[in-house]
Amino acid sequence: MKLLLDNNISFRLIKKITDIFPESSHVRFHGLIEAEDHDIWHFAKEKGFHILTKDSDFNDLAIVKKHPPKIIWLKTGNCSIDSIETSLRKNFLIISEFINTGDESILEIE
Repeated sequence: MKLLLDNNISFRLIKKITDIFPESSHVRFHGLIEAEDHDIWHFAKEKGFHILTKDSDFNDLAIVKKHPPKIIWLKTGNCSIDSIETSLRKNFLIISEFINTGDESILEIE
């Protein structure tokens, strides 16, 4: 399961989650730090990523364009990298099932 972290999530999270989300990356590593959401969407779709974001704008794209990519929307507000890591680990099975099955395009995690 490859996640592409949006620019509103620290790139430092990548090192903490590669054991459960191998091949994950951050938009900054692909020259997308200043990119529009639709450009990130297309990149993720083309490269086989699912988007991890705190941005509600991806919700709107997912409603219109469906998936792939699937959107994992963190609704945690401002929090530490460790808190996000904990949330991802706690919800790993839910995220895995969401990515691998079903017709849903958006998963909200709090």
